[in-house]
Amino acid sequence: MNPASRDGAAALDDVRAFIGRFCALPTEHAYTAAALWAAHAHVLDAFDSTPRLAFLSPEPGSGKTRALEILTLLVPWPMHAVNATPAALFRSVADKATRRTVLFDEIDTIFGPKAKEHEELRGLLNAGHRRSGVAYRCVGEGTKQTVVEFPAFAAVALAGLGKLPDTILTRSIVVRMRRRAPDEHIEPYRARIHEPEGWKLRGMLADWTATVAERLTGYWPEMPPGVTDRPADVWEPLLAVADAAGGPWPERARDACAFLVRDNAERGISLGIRLLSDLRDIFGGARAMTTEDILTRLRALDAAPWADLKGVPLDARGLARLLDDYDITSKKVKVDGRSAWGYRAEHLADAWTRYLPPPTPPDAEPAEPPEPEPPP
Repeated sequence: MNPASRDGAAALDDVRAFIGRFCALPTEHAYTAAALWAAHAHVLDAFDSTPRLAFLSPEPGSGKTRALEILTLLVPWPMHAVNATPAALFRSVADKATRRTVLFDEIDTIFGPKAKEHEELRGLLNAGHRRSGVAYRCVGEGTKQTVVEFPAFAAVALAGLGKLPDTILTRSIVVRMRRRAPDEHIEPYRARIHEPEGWKLRGMLADWTATVAERLTGYWPEMPPGVTDRPADVWEPLLAVADAAGGPWPERARDACAFLVRDNAERGISLGIRLLSDLRDIFGGARAMTTEDILTRLRALDAAPWADLKGVPLDARGLARLLDDYDITSKKVKVDGRSAWGYRAEHLADAWTRYLPPPTPPDAEPAEPPEPEPPP
């Protein structure tokens, strides 16, 4: 990429600081991600995909709606939606000239207990992650209906309680919000006072991204170590924008990418992956273990779910059912001269290689968590 633009770095600095005035995000990396996401929305057509920015929390009053309100001031053609209908969203994102940036609040009402009633919205959110994504609708009345193809590619930010469906979660940059602590202070937001400031920043982002749009098209940024596949698709637009801006932003963006991808992976680990990881730990260098010994060791692990799975401990049948998904079955094994049903390390090794990161060397020092910087 050509030399970076000082105007871009300055604009992103100002946007990051503006968000920090009114939002208490959980980490420095969340401010970085939010600023880059706002910028990428202005140059969406330079990319093949767009990440969903998801503000999630376990309880109300955690600042999710305020985060969307601030982003509304910074993105192009904002549409602050609550319980929007599929038809409204289809038409709002289909027109490329005035394609809406969708800021969808209370998303838990869509993907909660009544999720089956909102499959069209879920389909739109899934399809719109890719430039090639389209949604098909029948338009007309009675027998005079035709199938119309609606482009679904659009930048979307979400806010809600609890979790997202996996199909959307894997397409998202997740910011896990929490209520402000007594020592966390933000500036009171007053729309009549602060909207003009946000609109000015929106104009700065629009002017700058217009100057780098051609350079961003087809540009593939270097990813942090270990970020591949879907996470790389998710972060590609934001890292590209950071590279175009220059200054501290390329390094800052990659730090945020590595941290948030790792955090999302650790929180979103499936029960099967957790089992494979724990089995690798308890096997150590053993060639085989009996089912009885495996269950005893699993149930004794601290902070592990195996002693209480929906009120009952993991048993031999449950262990076999979880491992069957990875084509692992129990066999007769001999341990300490005793023959019993169990599992061999050689039969688990393929799944360990495919689904788990390489084990940490025994003499490796654990990585220190990054020191949080004060909000911008």
